[in-house]
Amino acid sequence: MKNKSIKMRKQIDTSSRYFLLLCGTISVITVLLITIFIVQQGIPTFQTVSIKEFLFSTDWSPSKSVPHYGVASFVIASFEVTLLSVIFAIPIALSCAIYLSEFATGNFAKILRSGIELLAGIPSIIYGLFGIAVVVPFVRNTFGGNGFSLLSAAIILAIMILPTIINFSEVTIRSVPRETKNASIALGATQWQTIKNVIIPSSISGIVSSIILALGRAIGETTAVVLVGGNAPIFASSPIDMGRTLTMNIITDMSYASGVHMSALFATAMLLFFFILLLNLIVVLVTRKGAIHE
Repeated sequence: MKNKSIKMRKQIDTSSRYFLLLCGTISVITVLLITIFIVQQGIPTFQTVSIKEFLFSTDWSPSKSVPHYGVASFVIASFEVTLLSVIFAIPIALSCAIYLSEFATGNFAKILRSGIELLAGIPSIIYGLFGIAVVVPFVRNTFGGNGFSLLSAAIILAIMILPTIINFSEVTIRSVPRETKNASIALGATQWQTIKNVIIPSSISGIVSSIILALGRAIGETTAVVLVGGNAPIFASSPIDMGRTLTMNIITDMSYASGVHMSALFATAMLLFFFILLLNLIVVLVTRKGAIHE
């Protein structure tokens, strides 16, 4: 009876291992198929449009008699919106993560965590509507313009990426050994000095990883950004101007594009896909470097 039980456990373990392997393999194959599909659809663009024009021209005019497909303005707008959103989000997110990990207790901590989880689960269309109702008028009244701008998009994205930075940073800060904190306090450091000089440096790799993940989340966002960013295929000379990001461009033109225009949109998706892969690679390298130092 005992031998039978052991044999059954081994069979379950083996089956579970192969099932998990199958799931992982399916995930990898799915990513490969998506990559192949995007590249296959996007490469034909460069039979008509030079890579130099595509990457460095700011003229996107597919409807003209002589069409042009330059995405430089969209790339710049994407990075501008993304970087601004992260700059806005980092102080709030890190302060919240430190408070939750070091100070928050009781019911208030539970309420705060529930609010952050709720913030992460709100659909992006709701953020976009909130932006139209609140953020756009605020930007218009404070900075001028019509309010639909890259700055409005950055503010909305900053709100959207808060949960990503908060959750990952809190977990990282909590992972700092209690003995390390106690040793700092025992040497005469205040709680704030311990946080600034011991806890944050010890968890910096996790914090940086959370910020990079937030960058990936922000650069790939579409719906909320379309609603408040102005969606104008022009070069934005300042954050209060209307503009168009890479994701805006894809979702705006995809419904009516054909031929080279459609291929150019897939080439835009290739570029966006490359940026996301690059950010994920940086996360892996930062995490690995942090693990080595530890």
